[in-house]
Amino acid sequence: MSSKNTNKLNVPEARSAMDKFKMEAASEVGVNLKEGYNGDLTSREAGSVGGQMVNIMTPVRTASYERADRTALGHVQRIEYAAQLGA
Repeated sequence: MSSKNTNKLNVPEARSAMDKFKMEAASEVGVNLKEGYNGDLTSREAGSVGGQMVNIMTPVRTASYERADRTALGHVQRIEYAAQLGA
């Protein structure tokens, strides 16, 4: 098993922007995040902050349209697709 830490920013100058983004995500989900050490957070609280950050970074895209029903003349079917763009 690899012990390589992949939790590093590719652009070190982006640290302050990422910290600000994390604080905004924490406030949106109601987690009291403070500057520095946050060891008093539960796993659920920390995970909800990370999950909110992912939801903001990769929004769900939807597309919908209507087409003629192939089995019943004169009827219309509504088709809707939802996709999340990922890395």
